[in-house]
Amino acid sequence: MFEGVMRVAEYLIAAINIIGFIIVGVDKYKARYRMWRIPERTFFVIGIIGGCPGVYAGLLLFRHKIQKWYFMYGFPFIFFLQLLLIIWIVKQ
Repeated sequence: MFEGVMRVAEYLIAAINIIGFIIVGVDKYKARYRMWRIPERTFFVIGIIGGCPGVYAGLLLFRHKIQKWYFMYGFPFIFFLQLLLIIWIVKQ
């Protein structure tokens, strides 16, 4: 039972990261062609629910929003806090 729940959680985290990566690419495309943009809070919501690695990889690969310190330092910090939370939960 627990293994099944963990497998679903792994798939959800993978999907969130893929979505986060794609959203960064879409926003870069929209920025380049002066289209309606994706709000910055959307990136942070995706990051907070587990998509930090995907969003951060997208930021670096697409070279998007790398001038903004709260993106370049915020996502690694959020990811670090998430890792600490996971470690704390596992040890309980």
